[in-house]
Amino acid sequence: MPPVFGITGWKNSGKTTLTERLVTEFTARGLRVSTVKHAHHGFDIDRTGTDSHRHRSAGAAEVALVTGARWALMHEVRDGPEPTLDAVLSRLGPCDLVLVEGFKREPQPKIECRRTATRDRAPIAPGDPSVVAIAADHPVSDEGLRLFGLDDIPAIADFIAETLGLPRTAG
Repeated sequence: MPPVFGITGWKNSGKTTLTERLVTEFTARGLRVSTVKHAHHGFDIDRTGTDSHRHRSAGAAEVALVTGARWALMHEVRDGPEPTLDAVLSRLGPCDLVLVEGFKREPQPKIECRRTATRDRAPIAPGDPSVVAIAADHPVSDEGLRLFGLDDIPAIADFIAETLGLPRTAG
């Protein structure tokens, strides 16, 4: 199992942008990075009327959609429980690092994103011991955690690498 690090925060706190920028940073450093994104609402990567959607609608438990450029595996939960993070991680291919966006209640080390534009600004860190750092676009009082500017991607990447025992650059 590759090392896992989480990006957490409330809606519109900058999680996706931070995750995207960290993927870019780590891949530029030569690491192979995978991501897992938790969505709180129903979503569908398929479209009504496509062949793969027709397979799923007919009752297929899993449908793999394969092209020369990429492939996707859609697994239907139907009436079953949402898969755990560990179950999803076990399905990923080999990589050097997995960045997990969301999954607030999972125990992997996490950085909490905070933005002034976020509607819900209640801090997550005080109630979650797995939050090991905060990245914010505004001053944050010392909570005994490492603090970063939300745009300080190299420093955040260095911290994640140090926390997980990863090399700063691959090779």
